[in-house]
Amino acid sequence: RQHEAPRRVKRAWVIPPISVSENHKRIPHLLVQIKSDKQQPGGVIYSIKGPGVDEEPLGIFSIDKFSGKVFLNAMLDREENDRYRLRAFALDLGGVTLEDPTDLEIIVVDQNDNRPLFRQDVFTGRVVEGAEPGTCVMTVDATDADDPDTDNAALRYSILEQGPAGMFSINATTGEICTARPGLDRETTGVYNLTVQAADMSGDGLATTAMAVIYLEDINDNPPEFTKEEFSMEVEEQAAGVDVGKVFVHDKDLAGSPSWLAKFTILEGDPEGAFAIRTDPHTNDGVLSVVKPLDHEVRDRFELTVSVQNERPLEPSAPGSPRALATVRVRVRDVNEAPVFRENPRRISVLEGTPPGTPITTYTASDPDTHQIQTLTYALLYDPADWLQLEPHAGTVRTKRELLHPSAFLQGGWYIALVLARDDAEPPLSATGTLSIEILEVNDHAPQLQPPAGVLCGRPGRGGTLLLGATDDDRPPHGAPFHFQLSPQHPQLARNWSLARFNVTHAVLAVLAELPEGLYSLPLLLRDSGTPPREQQQLLNISVCHCGRDGACLDGVLAAATAGAGITLGALMIILGSTVLLLVLAALGAARVRGRRRALRKGLLQRSRDDMRDNILNYDEQGGGEEDQDAYDINQLRHPELFAPRAKPPLRRDAPLSSGTPMAPRKLPSSPSDIEDFINEGLEAADSDPSVPPYDTALIYDYEGSGSVASPLSSIVSSLTDEDQDYDYLSEWGPRFRRLADLYG
Repeated sequence: RQHEAPRRVKRAWVIPPISVSENHKRIPHLLVQIKSDKQQPGGVIYSIKGPGVDEEPLGIFSIDKFSGKVFLNAMLDREENDRYRLRAFALDLGGVTLEDPTDLEIIVVDQNDNRPLFRQDVFTGRVVEGAEPGTCVMTVDATDADDPDTDNAALRYSILEQGPAGMFSINATTGEICTARPGLDRETTGVYNLTVQAADMSGDGLATTAMAVIYLEDINDNPPEFTKEEFSMEVEEQAAGVDVGKVFVHDKDLAGSPSWLAKFTILEGDPEGAFAIRTDPHTNDGVLSVVKPLDHEVRDRFELTVSVQNERPLEPSAPGSPRALATVRVRVRDVNEAPVFRENPRRISVLEGTPPGTPITTYTASDPDTHQIQTLTYALLYDPADWLQLEPHAGTVRTKRELLHPSAFLQGGWYIALVLARDDAEPPLSATGTLSIEILEVNDHAPQLQPPAGVLCGRPGRGGTLLLGATDDDRPPHGAPFHFQLSPQHPQLARNWSLARFNVTHAVLAVLAELPEGLYSLPLLLRDSGTPPREQQQLLNISVCHCGRDGACLDGVLAAATAGAGITLGALMIILGSTVLLLVLAALGAARVRGRRRALRKGLLQRSRDDMRDNILNYDEQGGGEEDQDAYDINQLRHPELFAPRAKPPLRRDAPLSSGTPMAPRKLPSSPSDIEDFINEGLEAADSDPSVPPYDTALIYDYEGSGSVASPLSSIVSSLTDEDQDYDYLSEWGPRFRRLADLYG
């Protein structure tokens, strides 16, 4: 089977690319006419599709569907779209395709309608001063929106303006700016402003401009210089850490840069290092200060040689400076200086108990102002124990009173006092000296036996020993070790007793022969180790008791009582005082209990004045009135054993101190027997309640009989008024009429 030959396309239906210039102003403009020869004219319908027709941007191209003419309906911009690709169709009147769709390409031809544009309005570059010619600084660049393949986008660069010196040049093709001549000096011109231009059409077309700013970077090509060769200053003596004055310099380099900052050095005139010089970071001047106190009496003038240089080394090509050195003259002004204690603190030693008025030292100060005639006076600034006195002109210190150990004013055996020295200048100055006095211990106390009494068994080898001790108010080395011995004045004691050393502060007393029970007084001699040693004879009260098998006292009570004979007077007074105090407290307690009982009995008989029941019911038996004789039989109260009470449980009918108060008042009795039952029930209820006093129920009567036919008592003196009657006699009738005495008296 043979392959079919490719179909031959008619030339009228193959459409070559169509070129049209952008910005074409004759609208509509015929671009091309397409046609198909498969039908008679008028029998074909043409159409196109694609961008600019039925796709964005719409309405740029159109076609006459019967003639096949393609028209341009709007101005084109190559920078937006440089070509359009459309599809052309040919159909018969019935809509049947006559030709295969064909491509229709429309190319937009560029015109020089865009100026070049710099990427930024101002370009910035830096170059060090003194740079060699040909040193590149920066590159300026621009763009053109026109077709880069045409001269419309062919750019050329140039410098329009840079000043008369012409120190820079620019590469016309690349836009690179470089130095053109030597002699760039920042101190002369620090900034260069260049106007650069970019033009298309190889420099003959459209053009635009921009600014190129070039800064010269400073180098240390100018040394610092003093503004003058000599500076004069003045400072007070004894001043330290103060500024004396400034030395001024000038530097042409960039202010604030390392090439500008100055560094000062004192070369001569200050061998002891009393001065220092630093740089003021704001003004770059040198600040001279005193670091050690100056003494006018020693040296009153200084002549210093000061040099200056930059922190950054000077460039080799920079010239030298004739003003790199300066002379600074400093005058030391004399002022009043405070006195000085050369020995501070002054330490001395004084024996304990030194008598008043004894000179112990002379503590004086010196006045540094040798060129001024001044007088020093002295005073005690601090003397807590008021122990010293000071001669105001000579400075001699004497004792004012005796100071002994122990004392609250001593610190580790030292007494501290402060001495004030003052001159007579105007204004006066003073100084303080410390006087440390060591109070040397003196052996002025003999050791004391502790305890002064004891108990031991009177049989040798079985508890017949007693441990003795001693104390000494003196401090070491005038105290222990202590020496114990039996009194040499009584050699017979050595036959029955012995003393052996136990340690530096204690000794052991032992019985050598069996002794009868009883009290013994042994004279002992105690001596300390001071210089010279102090000794004292003391009595030791010994109670010898009956010995048991283990060497302990059998009769401890007797031994203790016997040993009590050796109790000191102070201990005895304490025991007696404690006994008296206990007796007084016991008496006070008994009186208080007795008073409480008396108050309780008094309260049962007589209540508060505000309790009307007590005032009415506290009375003796008086019988009934004229009409009470029939209503109440008093014999039931006089002989209660004849009338046995009814067996009823206790019932509280009135309890004001309890919560069980009856809800309603009790019913009044109507017969004598009911009165008896009423009273018995009240008594039984009161006796059965230990928490409520008996009067709370037993003395409350709800019924007292009917009224009396007799006249009231007040009728006796009804003819008298209160002003005519004297009721003072009521207070003499006893406690039962105290209420009436208070009302009428």
